[in-house]
Amino acid sequence: MEKEFWINKWDVGQIGFHNAKPHPFLIENIVSLNLAQGSRIYLPLCGKTLDIAWLLQQGYRVVGVELAKKAIDELFEELQLTPVITVVGELLHYQATNLDMFVGDVFALDQTLLGPVDAIYDRAALVALPPDTRIEYARHLIASTRQAPHLLVTFEYDQSQMSGPPFSIPEAEVMQHYGEHYQVKLEDHVGEAFRGSFPAIERVWSLTTQQKDTQ
Repeated sequence: MEKEFWINKWDVGQIGFHNAKPHPFLIENIVSLNLAQGSRIYLPLCGKTLDIAWLLQQGYRVVGVELAKKAIDELFEELQLTPVITVVGELLHYQATNLDMFVGDVFALDQTLLGPVDAIYDRAALVALPPDTRIEYARHLIASTRQAPHLLVTFEYDQSQMSGPPFSIPEAEVMQHYGEHYQVKLEDHVGEAFRGSFPAIERVWSLTTQQKDTQ
């Protein structure tokens, strides 16, 4: 989507995508990544999600990137943290204890600026991007994180019912983006009436770099 689309959503308060509690998929499936205490988890296109506060409470370190400066300002206000703010390349870097947030284009956040990460939690990034951009995004994410393991949340529904975002991403597309690099496993799914009007399936996948079973 155009950058202005998301920035305007935050400016006018149209943030129905912002959940009022941490996502149960995260709470129930973070263990699938076998992360050590203090691991650094990357959330692309994170908004001010309450998943960040939950991860911090569990003892993880968090890094994220978000287009809308308003979202990150509100995140730190709600966490009652005062960030140190610096300019790094094309991005603003907000920093507090165990928390690094970058404001700007996800494609401007390269491996050098991002630093080492132990895992990725993608609840809102892949599903927010149109098809052509998803291809570029997946490649960038793999390269900039040195193929860090993922928890990935997707939706699948009849795309003719809604133009998106969030976009419908079937299993075949998940495999197209990540199957060459990861062992992809469906961890959980929930069927629902999407926006109260048509059926959809929400899924959470673990993407790990363990050896695939060849037997």
